[in-house]
Amino acid sequence: MFFKKKLNWKKVADSISEIPGSAAGLGYFEFEGKSICIALHNGKWHAFSGTCPHAGAPLHDGDLDAKGQITCPVHGMVFNIQNGLNTSGEGYHLSCWPLEQREDGIYLGFK
Repeated sequence: MFFKKKLNWKKVADSISEIPGSAAGLGYFEFEGKSICIALHNGKWHAFSGTCPHAGAPLHDGDLDAKGQITCPVHGMVFNIQNGLNTSGEGYHLSCWPLEQREDGIYLGFK
């Protein structure tokens, strides 16, 4: 039988508007030593690694397309923001975390 590991939810902000850049649909912040990027796609917020795993470029400076893919601003690698898969074929992967907007703030789920 398969068991899902319970997530540890941590509050990262009181509201989305506290996260730099988030008003435009793409934001970023540092949390517990991790650079985290958030993106609004199809009415839902997604959280993923804030830096490209190839060369460390800040993904909040990249472009988000209609398919929910972010393009690295330095070398053009493309990643799916929902699952972290590298869709341009270089074999890299982004870490992704579930993000929830609750009445008392913004939470990320960690394993």
